[in-house]
Amino acid sequence: MDLLFQGLATMLTLHNILLIFFGTALGIVFGAIPGLTATMAVVLCLPLTFGMEPLSAMALLVGLYIGGISGGLISAILLNVPGTPSSIATTFDGSPMAKHGEAGKALGIGIVASFIGGLFSILVLILISPLLASVALKFSPFEYFALAVFAISMVAGMSEKNLEKGILSSVLGMMFAVVGTAPIDGTARFTFGHYDLQAGFQLVPLLIGMYALTEVIEAAGVRDTIQKDQVHDYSIKGFGFRWSEFLGQKWNLLRSSVIGTLIGIMPGVGPSLSNIVSYLTAKNNSKYPEKFGTGIMDGIIASEAANNASIGGAMVPLITLGIPGDATTALLLGALTLHGLRPGPLLMKTNPQIVYGIFGALLISNVCMLAIEYLGMRIFSRLLIIQKQYLLPVVVTLCVIGCIGINNRVFDAITIFLFAIVGYLFKKFDFPITPMVLGFILGPMAEENLRRALMFSKGSFLPFFTRPISLCFLLASVAVLLLVLCKKRKQEKNT
Repeated sequence: MDLLFQGLATMLTLHNILLIFFGTALGIVFGAIPGLTATMAVVLCLPLTFGMEPLSAMALLVGLYIGGISGGLISAILLNVPGTPSSIATTFDGSPMAKHGEAGKALGIGIVASFIGGLFSILVLILISPLLASVALKFSPFEYFALAVFAISMVAGMSEKNLEKGILSSVLGMMFAVVGTAPIDGTARFTFGHYDLQAGFQLVPLLIGMYALTEVIEAAGVRDTIQKDQVHDYSIKGFGFRWSEFLGQKWNLLRSSVIGTLIGIMPGVGPSLSNIVSYLTAKNNSKYPEKFGTGIMDGIIASEAANNASIGGAMVPLITLGIPGDATTALLLGALTLHGLRPGPLLMKTNPQIVYGIFGALLISNVCMLAIEYLGMRIFSRLLIIQKQYLLPVVVTLCVIGCIGINNRVFDAITIFLFAIVGYLFKKFDFPITPMVLGFILGPMAEENLRRALMFSKGSFLPFFTRPISLCFLLASVAVLLLVLCKKRKQEKNT
């Protein structure tokens, strides 16, 4: 508790409060405007944090993360278009409620559910992170390699539509990661005589290309404009609902928060799945499932509590194990790496002020999100009519400038366009992007720990199977893939 209060005190300086406020507000804008996402907001602002102190950088990025996930409810309700993938299920009941003249009530329900779901997951993060980190401190290279394999299998296994594409995407990410200097012995690999490739491909240009520029290319190919009369108008008094009515949803709210947190902890899944799973769970457990989709608060609460709860969940593996839970936490990992910090159990031991400062930033940003969305709702709703032809060129320019600014290498600007093409082809041929990104991040971790483990065991693979934790992770990896294969075959038989 002392460390938590110190973290809050560190973040409650004027400088950090302004960064959190600005980040949360900007994140809400990106979340609200269809075609822009929380991930893109963090990508664009990541280069700006290079000259900041680590805690100030995380204050800005955490605000963008929370604001971006929650902001999607604005367009989902007022426009029937999810601002981010995490708000898909919000459209199911939010838009019908808006069409019935209750847009203000729908917005109020979504804002409060987002706040409570986010707060729940942040408290879970604060409580379990020290425990998990203390266990992870006992890991040797054998356990870390097995953990990396498990995380990669989880990511690939979540590609239920096509397991082969998920695995191939992960492998491609690991292939990009091996370009450059090898760990431990420093041998140059796959450089083909090019000096720029000796440093390998960097994480930030990959993330900018795969997420920001890919989204720009995809959005540029769609001709759609939003007119002012398409946005539902609303009036709101208080939060638009009776608290007795909201308290009647306490079990739905708790269940959705738990679902969001647990799904967030799974590497590579995140809020885009949690809101749909939570919505379907709420519908299946409801006394009146036939009302779902007609404009009831149950559906909005289930979706918004779950997608915001996944934020704290996704931070758990990042803080305790150094494994990002989703695309945005992969960017946060990149931010910490830029500042010479390596997420994982040692970070909590050697730099507890950083970890608890992040916890403080999450709590403050969650409160800022509640206040900003409620007070600035009308401003954000007017931003929905900004046309893409004005936004996209600005996004591309910021991507290029920011990418060059990190390492002062023009080569990095070239690689973002390379990865943008790769990302666009992935979208075109229905390959999942997240497995590739996490394969790029986890591949070096797996390789380095494999080589260290083999050096320690003098070339023997036996300790991987005789050490209990390592064996459990490897068996879990096989189990995940087998479960997905069985489920896939069952679906094929049914069709």
